[in-house]
Amino acid sequence: MTPITLTSRAARRINEIMGAEPPGAMLRISVNGGGCSGFQYAFDIAKDRAADDLAVERDGATVLVDPTSLPYMEGATIDFVNDLIGQSFKIENPQATASCGCGTSFSL
Repeated sequence: MTPITLTSRAARRINEIMGAEPPGAMLRISVNGGGCSGFQYAFDIAKDRAADDLAVERDGATVLVDPTSLPYMEGATIDFVNDLIGQSFKIENPQATASCGCGTSFSL
């Protein structure tokens, strides 16, 4: 399995967001069917980690990925960008063959 990478910018932003959440809260990223390209990323706050979740950690930030979503995200890099069109988490997924303009949906 190729690991999922979390950039320092993403870790910093996750820590900022989790500062307003109860202690132990983590960011969960999952892949769901839908979106304009076939699959879409979902971002949620998780209070608990399931035994089969993958935990990606960096600089005190934790991202959870469930085993169903993991094959769709292998080798991905999770980043946080702040540009002219706004702030958002950006996932560079080497498996995606196409993505939509909003950056949250993709196809394989």
